[in-house]
Amino acid sequence: MAPGNPPGTGGNPPAPGTPGPAVPPPGPAIPAGGTGLDSPRLKDIAQQLVSSAENSSLDWRAQYTYIEDIHDGRGYTGGIVGFTSGTGDMLQLVKHYQALKPGNALARYLPALEKVDGSASHSGLDPSFVADWHRAAQDAAFQQAQNDERDRVYFNPAVEQAKADGLHALGQFAYYDALVMHGPGSDRLSFGGIRAAALAKAKPPSKGGDETAYLNAFLDARRAAMKADSSHQDTGRVDTMQRAFLKAGNLSLATPLRWTVYGDSYTIQS
Repeated sequence: MAPGNPPGTGGNPPAPGTPGPAVPPPGPAIPAGGTGLDSPRLKDIAQQLVSSAENSSLDWRAQYTYIEDIHDGRGYTGGIVGFTSGTGDMLQLVKHYQALKPGNALARYLPALEKVDGSASHSGLDPSFVADWHRAAQDAAFQQAQNDERDRVYFNPAVEQAKADGLHALGQFAYYDALVMHGPGSDRLSFGGIRAAALAKAKPPSKGGDETAYLNAFLDARRAAMKADSSHQDTGRVDTMQRAFLKAGNLSLATPLRWTVYGDSYTIQS
């Protein structure tokens, strides 16, 4: 992870099978056709965009094995969306992995992950957790577990809410990236609080508002939340990625896409 890059989540995710607090009940949805962020092509693009900010690489599949302590108070950060040992989503990930493949390489760390939830502690994880994570990352079942938890906790709720707010692919991505970084919740530094701050400033398209104006309000609120958190001071993923696409009028995330984040330049041709 490049210096200054933010971690994945900010709040505890919902447990499997329970509704999360990340998003309010959806309103009237807009037809997504084949151009929503959940279409296979755009979902892959979304993962590349997130990976450019989280891992300084477009190769998001190479991040299954990623894990380190970036000293942000959330313990270990790992995987394709930055699951963290201190915020509960890494615990839920390993529980899901255990359900998919009992007795896997990470199962023995479940008691320790329960204990360190809510802290930066490595107690019960060191010295072998990182090596075992790398080993597990070669397992298709662990890769599937990461994909499943990404979708359950972050991608699906974000895209569902964005569609309900009348947003096209760029807005759906803006919601997803915010939920990945700030986590579910309703406080001012979580996704729900950021969305509430945007709604106080502008109407979403589903309520008759202008999409560009609303997305500017959302990105303003997102930027303010980042600046209020000492671990999120670099706002490049908003300023030089999402805002750049918005200024170009690229609400559909049409390729080619060109952007910079944290000083590095990227291009997705198609």
